[in-house]
Amino acid sequence: MPSLLEQIDRALSDGKLRADAAENIRQMLSSEENNFATRVIGELSQTNEWEELNDRFYKTLAFGTGGLRGRTIGKIVTASERGTPTALGRPQFPCVGTNAMNYFNVARATRGLLIYIQKWRSRQRMAGRPKIVIAHDTRHFSQEFARLAAETASANGCDAVVFDGPRSTPELSFAVRYLNADAGIVITASHNPPHDNGYKVYFSDGAQVVEPHASGIIAEVDKTGETGSVPSQKSRDDTEVVPAKGEIVTADDEIDRAYMGRLETLILNRGLMGRTRDLKIVYTPIHGTGGIIVKPMLRKLGLNFSVVSEQDKFDGRFPTVKSPNPENAEALNLGISLAQKENADLVIATDPDCDRLGVAVRTSSGEMKLLSGNQIGSLLAWYRAKTFFDLGILNKENASRGVIIKTFVTTDLQKAIAEKFGLRCVETLTGFKYNGAKLKKYEELTGMPNYRELPEEETRRLRLEKSSFYIFGGEESYGYSGADFVRDKDANAAVIMFCEVAAYAKSRGLRLNELLDGVFCEFGYFEEKNHSLYFEGADGAEKIRRLLISYDENPPRQMLDSAVTRVQNFEKQTIRDVDGDEIPKEKMLIFELADKTRIAVRGSGTEPKIKYYLFGARLPKNGKLSREELAHAKNEIGNRLNALWNWLEEDANQRLAK
Repeated sequence: MPSLLEQIDRALSDGKLRADAAENIRQMLSSEENNFATRVIGELSQTNEWEELNDRFYKTLAFGTGGLRGRTIGKIVTASERGTPTALGRPQFPCVGTNAMNYFNVARATRGLLIYIQKWRSRQRMAGRPKIVIAHDTRHFSQEFARLAAETASANGCDAVVFDGPRSTPELSFAVRYLNADAGIVITASHNPPHDNGYKVYFSDGAQVVEPHASGIIAEVDKTGETGSVPSQKSRDDTEVVPAKGEIVTADDEIDRAYMGRLETLILNRGLMGRTRDLKIVYTPIHGTGGIIVKPMLRKLGLNFSVVSEQDKFDGRFPTVKSPNPENAEALNLGISLAQKENADLVIATDPDCDRLGVAVRTSSGEMKLLSGNQIGSLLAWYRAKTFFDLGILNKENASRGVIIKTFVTTDLQKAIAEKFGLRCVETLTGFKYNGAKLKKYEELTGMPNYRELPEEETRRLRLEKSSFYIFGGEESYGYSGADFVRDKDANAAVIMFCEVAAYAKSRGLRLNELLDGVFCEFGYFEEKNHSLYFEGADGAEKIRRLLISYDENPPRQMLDSAVTRVQNFEKQTIRDVDGDEIPKEKMLIFELADKTRIAVRGSGTEPKIKYYLFGARLPKNGKLSREELAHAKNEIGNRLNALWNWLEEDANQRLAK
């Protein structure tokens, strides 16, 4: 029988195995200290699962600007990986592969991060040991990966603060700032399928890393190998000095309490919440971390809520849904069923790491209707802007210091709201790390080194006097933020902010969809359609690359029956935001058509897909849209965007066929 290496060579020569996959397999077989990887690769080779081996080894899982994300359970699970399954049926071991979320890549990423932090601290002339905070969600292997990251940090002279159980991503962001840590790590793949996991990195400001830190960390991760470690120092007599082990500390509930205290400041009209006791809410954490903070916050605010019991259990299988993504209607089915049973006004759902919020609202006809991420964000932006003016915190004199931040692929309704209130609307690339970078700049402009320790009212005063006052930030993919004490999207915050909007609607005798229609009539009707084309595995990655190059090198001159009048190429053009800051380069294009419809195209940073964003709008001609004009606009723009997507999908298939 041929040896394993001979089988690899034969598969390569027969065209069954990619050259890059074969090279990575050979390197792993030559460097593996135990025979576990050899057994796994051997099992897949013996059963001729070359496509699986290609997907697992065609590249080394890239540590991008957002960290790592990939499969931790293979499409095919070998007997060695299955081992003794857990009580929930999870394999004993994560899948072997250079392109997988496993112990190898978690340790590699952590070592690279630590090397960068130590070099950064040295340049800053900072004494003492570095400190990182580590959190994890409820996914398969999340706890084990978090433990490995902490042990790797400790072994290399870094203190690690680890939560005693699952915690949300936004609480990790808060904790980095609260503890004045150098960095944070959260083990999560957010709303991805159960077989995925990920590793996200936050810097000392509590935001996901941006330049120059991003490139610096990536370079160190790329340089470190399986047996690499943080370099030891040399003493004066040239002997090796191994760094003393760092402490691993378990976080107590102090961080939870401090975080909840800040969340409470997001409520702008506490009396309103108390006057609407008949507002009925159904909440589901979809087997994730949300219930840890959301449930006590809703109780603290005195709100009338029920929880979907079947989904109020930590379970990385997410067994009650096809996808734990609150932007998918199916994920809210159990919540909607409970809402119908209890005649609730509102269903709110958070994803596994509780950074995204989905909503269903009861209409006047009694049905439960899902709101899009753009609609949820627009209601939040409108209500918070309006209420800050009602309270006198914002006025005509200081309005120009008020800021709403949105991504380029988020509805322009939020820009229209900002402009009508006299506020600035700052647009960023997709990813809340860019939102966090703006908040860091605004914080620095206050000139207060102890800014993060000041109470919310004091930071608000400083921002209004010296910098920019952050009113709201959102992205179409169901991520929202209402204050700068967290530097990422925050579904814990979004839940309580949206409950206040619901209480406001209830106090006015309105359903939430009626409140939204009122906003449309005032500012114009805006509708968006988001679609994706999925391409998994090594071949899929190549298709995504080819499509993006095709749009860049051969952009369409016409879409459907409308000419393309403008193309923004974010990779090649210099584009600045309203603050004058240059937008980082990214492979994204936005096409504007003669009929003012816009289409944005970009590759997903977290999933194997290419994303399309379609935007249509009808602005008021006489101050406001009438109800009849609004109904007509909804029908006309909806049909137009559907037809445009059909054209785009056919065009994409033709581009790939060339």
